[in-house]
Amino acid sequence: MTALPTGWVRLAMPGGALCAPESLAAAAQAVWFDPRRPGAVAVAEGGRQAAWFVDGDHAAAVLRHYRRGGLRARLGRETYFWLGEGAVRAWAEVRVLAHLRAAGLLVPEPLAAAYWRTGLFYRNAILIARIPGARALTGLLDQADPAAVARAIHAMHDAGVWHADLNAYNILFDEQGRIWLIDFDRARLGVVSPGQRRKNLLRLRRSLVKVAGARGAQWWDALDGAYLQSSA
Repeated sequence: MTALPTGWVRLAMPGGALCAPESLAAAAQAVWFDPRRPGAVAVAEGGRQAAWFVDGDHAAAVLRHYRRGGLRARLGRETYFWLGEGAVRAWAEVRVLAHLRAAGLLVPEPLAAAYWRTGLFYRNAILIARIPGARALTGLLDQADPAAVARAIHAMHDAGVWHADLNAYNILFDEQGRIWLIDFDRARLGVVSPGQRRKNLLRLRRSLVKVAGARGAQWWDALDGAYLQSSA
């Protein structure tokens, strides 16, 4: 049995299994993970064209199917090698999100996750609560406070999580201006070393420069200084 967050349950479904918190387990079903379901709307930014806004018994949510990028996509964009239920990427992300929420960080609430296995390979998906009115950092550089973003990243690291793809699209601001970190696929739990922290920050710099050029680099410099102050 895979270790799930406290209060979560595993449910069998055709071709695989899903997991959900006890509060949603009675309603959870395979159709939750079908992007062809009525009312599903593709997410315009990020997500590798594999994320959708959906509604249902689980309330307003984002459905994301795991999809490879880069050269690894040649092996199959949505298939991963089966290494056991404990290694299913969607379920691992549920554990990371539950850990961060328990630590008091603003990250999306995981609602359910699922996988479908075929022989040596599997596909998987996750359902997370939607953040009302959320906007990505990419469109807010002239308004966002670099020091506040630095504190959010620092808190994530201090909570023992290394983000595998910390880019400007994975930092969101809600309607109250609060900062949320999203997309914890392949994130790692454990002590985050100085080198790993730096790698996260430099990944964010590359993203900001790609999106906003010199303005993005300047904004990152301010963030970097604030992060170092938080570490002092």
